[in-house]
Amino acid sequence: MTTAQNAIGDLYPSRLSAAAASFPRRHPTTWGSTSGPFSADALDKYDAKGFHIEEGLLTPAQIQHCWSEVERLSADPELAKTELIVRERRSDTVRSIFAVHEVSPLIAQLVRTPRILDRARQILGSDVYIHQSRINCMPGFAGTGFYWHSDFETWHAEDGMPVPRAVSLSIALTDNYAFNGGLMLMPGAHKTFVPCVGETPDENYKSSLQEQRIGVPAEAAITELAYEFGIEQFTGPAGSALFFDSNSMHGSSNNITPYPRANIFLVFNSVDNSLEQPYAGTKPRPNHLGSRDYTPLSPVADSPFA
Repeated sequence: MTTAQNAIGDLYPSRLSAAAASFPRRHPTTWGSTSGPFSADALDKYDAKGFHIEEGLLTPAQIQHCWSEVERLSADPELAKTELIVRERRSDTVRSIFAVHEVSPLIAQLVRTPRILDRARQILGSDVYIHQSRINCMPGFAGTGFYWHSDFETWHAEDGMPVPRAVSLSIALTDNYAFNGGLMLMPGAHKTFVPCVGETPDENYKSSLQEQRIGVPAEAAITELAYEFGIEQFTGPAGSALFFDSNSMHGSSNNITPYPRANIFLVFNSVDNSLEQPYAGTKPRPNHLGSRDYTPLSPVADSPFA
């Protein structure tokens, strides 16, 4: 198990044998310049809060194209035999579909859409590649939430991502309400790293993708952050999008309403932040969870998303 003493060269030690205090982030949130789709003001607010909501990123017609892909992939019998589809623990409903940019030509075009790709490049100050892509589904009555966590903590510990130089994009495929499991975030908490306690089991991802128990902060740490930074929520109509920093503290509650919630989730990592060996001392997770293909993405202007 990692300890603060033996994590030589690890600037963000976690999965510790004993509790350790949170500490200030050691790297910037925005790495690029003000030149790009984001205005200087929007970039400053992203830097301060750790996230930015872009309304109307996709049109209703574009959303319908994506929703048709969700239905096609969810019903694909061959895909169902793979680890790319994760189902809810208490039902057979689809919870997540991974590597969607690899199994869907349409989503492959989406990730290369200039107004999306250029925003990721602007924030990270470099070329980027897809570290992970997935569709998150939260069906009505059956969708279970995600406990408070920092994605970077997991990507660092279990994938070997050296520093938090990654940005996630969540695009609403359905209306996101405050009552159907909309994502909650703590504005400003991304500048604090919260070490977690507990040894990482082999192939932890097989259970954590349904219900994360390792790599989650202690309740005391969550309480401290919540009282210091407060909680906001990503809500809005289908087509709205949330760009958020990899170290953002976020989570969602169960969906007990009849209204389903579904989002496309894309993680852009800097090509200058390629993965090392997992800092938790485990084997690297499969490529669909932490890609080691660092080929820079190139924009495509001729697509349904142009």
